[in-house]
Amino acid sequence: MRIVKWIFLIVLFIIIGLLVINVYISKQAKADMYQDISKVPAKQAALVLGTAKYMIGGGQNYFYTYRIRAAVKLFKSGKVKAIVVSGDHSTKYYNETGKMQKDLIKAGIPSQYITLDPLGVRTLDSLVRAEAIFDLKDYIIVSQKFHLERALFIAKAKGQKVIGFMAKDIPGTAAAYRMKAREYLARAKAFLDVYILHTMPKFDGKKEKVIYKK
Repeated sequence: MRIVKWIFLIVLFIIIGLLVINVYISKQAKADMYQDISKVPAKQAALVLGTAKYMIGGGQNYFYTYRIRAAVKLFKSGKVKAIVVSGDHSTKYYNETGKMQKDLIKAGIPSQYITLDPLGVRTLDSLVRAEAIFDLKDYIIVSQKFHLERALFIAKAKGQKVIGFMAKDIPGTAAAYRMKAREYLARAKAFLDVYILHTMPKFDGKKEKVIYKK
């Protein structure tokens, strides 16, 4: 019985810790998140966080679709002068950034104003590399609200001046529930990465120039 009690207390402590971290990260990001395009302050660039274009079962991933649409909206409304797409293309078998680039061009964004970060294999990597490789310091992060809150938390902790533009969410679906459930653990990992582990990106690299629309 004593072992069961200790297991219960440990599980309870973990759950409380996850909830506290979740609330803390949400509050940290709240003031810098925008949904109305007319209220978004103009910045030099948008950083679009990558995800797979298609679901594991083969269907369309609307998290991806709506991030692309949000980035297009920012550029065409004059809120940004360049777009950096950051995702995983660390192997030849998986290419998030190539698909993002292709769909942005298809939506009318000139290719010269789209820069690829193919080594943004994690959210933390994308944000650290945004400044270290692409010299972004004052920019807009694009993703869904639940992901965007964590991204803003990490970027701010790294001393970056950022705001977030919320891509449309897909509430009420099984995919959305799975993504948001994983987000609790991802936020705990982000908290540890920032304040305790001081985690660095998996890949380094040379500075790359972002072309801005004049």
